[in-house]
Amino acid sequence: MNQARIRIRGLSKTFTLHQQGGIALPVLQGVDLDVQAGECVALDGRSGAGKSTLLKCVYANYLASSGSIEVRHAGETVDITRACAATLLDVRRQTIGYVSQFLRVIPRVPAIDIVAEELADRAADDADALREARAQAERLLQRLRIPLRLWGLPPSTFSGGEQQRVNIARGFIHPRPIMLLDEPTASLDAGNRQTVTEMIREARDGGAAIIGIFHDHRVRDAVATRAVTMEELA
Repeated sequence: MNQARIRIRGLSKTFTLHQQGGIALPVLQGVDLDVQAGECVALDGRSGAGKSTLLKCVYANYLASSGSIEVRHAGETVDITRACAATLLDVRRQTIGYVSQFLRVIPRVPAIDIVAEELADRAADDADALREARAQAERLLQRLRIPLRLWGLPPSTFSGGEQQRVNIARGFIHPRPIMLLDEPTASLDAGNRQTVTEMIREARDGGAAIIGIFHDHRVRDAVATRAVTMEELA
């Protein structure tokens, strides 16, 4: 078997509650997980078991307390737990995509610019590339059924489901070798849930290594190549 795109060994994460007398709250303890290219691993487990914390550690939103998180990046192996800030930014730019449950954007920026931002930044001053970035953003907004009248408006004015679809479009506009998905269909109706399911399958079949949290079992069963409980990983 080829080298795993994601290789997690002995990962632990403990939160210290400073406002509650320094109480230590262990969330992850000794997690081991490998994810290959073309795999979609669904994380199962009770609320509070550490599923979202695991994703945030892989994305380096949280610093692991111990253990290693190795990812394949630009032909090399990078340990997320020890990488410098510049390397982590490059890993996010090229290798790891993250779709959370919530859209966090700069106020007053139109939806289409939020979706196109990733490709537009890469285009720099290339007019053709900038036009293609915007065209790709339009295709995704159309596919996710965001009405044309909303494209020029900031998503802060949108419904929860509309914001989530903008979030998904933003996360999928630039294909990455590794995708982290935290309840990507939580706020969606049946039609859009099916569309996002198809997008996840396309990314998986295109060779992405995916770790996802899917409380909707229909989505999980449609996209996951295997499911693991948090208890199994420790």
